[in-house]
Amino acid sequence: MTAKCGPRPRPGILDIAPYVPGRSALEGDAPVIKLSSNETPFGPSPYAVEAYRAASHSLFRYPDGSARGLREAIGKTYGLDPERIVCGAGSDELLNLLAQAYLGPGDEAIYSEHGFLVYRIAILARGATPVVAPERDLTADVNAILARVTPATRMVYLANPNNPTGTYLSFDEVKRLRACLPADVLLVLDAAYAEYARANDYEAGIELVATTANTVMTRTFSKIYGLASLRLGWAYCPAPVADALNRIRGPFNVSGPAIAAGVAALEDQANVQRAAEHNEVWRRRLAEALVEVGLSVTPSAANFLLVHFPKRNGKSADEADRFLHGRRIILRRVTEYGFPQSLRMTVGTEADNRAVLAALSDFMGGHGASAP
Repeated sequence: MTAKCGPRPRPGILDIAPYVPGRSALEGDAPVIKLSSNETPFGPSPYAVEAYRAASHSLFRYPDGSARGLREAIGKTYGLDPERIVCGAGSDELLNLLAQAYLGPGDEAIYSEHGFLVYRIAILARGATPVVAPERDLTADVNAILARVTPATRMVYLANPNNPTGTYLSFDEVKRLRACLPADVLLVLDAAYAEYARANDYEAGIELVATTANTVMTRTFSKIYGLASLRLGWAYCPAPVADALNRIRGPFNVSGPAIAAGVAALEDQANVQRAAEHNEVWRRRLAEALVEVGLSVTPSAANFLLVHFPKRNGKSADEADRFLHGRRIILRRVTEYGFPQSLRMTVGTEADNRAVLAALSDFMGGHGASAP
């Protein structure tokens, strides 16, 4: 028997470029500073860790298939109807479930030029056609999105704030987008970084989901709640959309320890506030210091910065990446997002942030990056 005789995936599957996460390790045993995956520098709430450990005594039991305890805790925290909340193994699973429920061959789905790569994978995996809308100033452009709507359009994915740029659309612009989209087009607001966005004109999407029949908001516990390894996310949906997702998701798609840790994490809003305040201070300090050494930075509303390097020899993003690896520092290459001359840097601890600034100052020629 040869490989030619075996089963073959559906046409188009092998044309999908797999998602490649940020690098997480370097050769050698010395510790590394890992700022490549937008993880919180403070880790999870101690209460979440305690709840996770307590759940280990019940590993032989199936979890609650509806994740009711977690949905009720989310509803209490955000003032939402738990019946309209669907939990998943990270918001990634929910983004894929939405595509599974609403997209198929002949359909189109739109996302912005530098949007999260999972959207393209989810669209192509269902046999639908991805449509890319150009951005303006590295920010999603409502007019460009609307200009690409056709009778085949079934969904629009919008990361707000966006990854990897960190830029965001104001709530007025998001409302304008929703109002101008056809009623049968589902607007998916991916608000993974909502807790870090503190501008007065930002809104994660709760109001639009509550007031329209065609908007979904997804959220995650992987970022500010520090539960990335548990793969835990949730979606707030119109009731018919929640019903559709519940019909196709796995019957036990969220583990018992994840449910327990998520409930406990929501109860520790002081830990969330601490992380958000640290991020607000250091995001600004880092941006200012990076500009001081001759780099440019895209203004960010999230917990990371997109740092742009000059094209000249000796100072490129590729050379900076190798230099940083020599200092045991890992940032995120973002070439696949259309930024071959950029690196994405997560806001880390004060010590980690200062170490990166010192390294990049040396790399750029000792201009003296510093942060107060």
